Amino acid sequence: MTKLNLILFMVVLACALGTVTSQHMARKLYFELQQQQDQSKQYEVEWGQLQLEQSTWAMHARIEQVASSRLHMQVPDPTKIQIVAP
Repeated sequence: MTKLNLILFMVVLACALGTVTSQHMARKLYFELQQQQDQSKQYEVEWGQLQLEQSTWAMHARIEQVASSRLHMQVPDPTKIQIVAP
């Protein structure tokens, strides 16, 4: 009878340790999930800011201003423009 009690005690102890370990892992994984979701939200905010910045840099007026000031380019006279057919 004592061997059976000892075996049952060991089984109960193993089950208890397994439960504690699985609960710890579940909490750890949930914490990591929360961190990843927070990081995802930060990336979404950054993506929105980058899209806004890209649209600002790509505005026609800005491109024309940079072309004329830095590259010393100017719009050609409409009489000198030729359209080439494909």
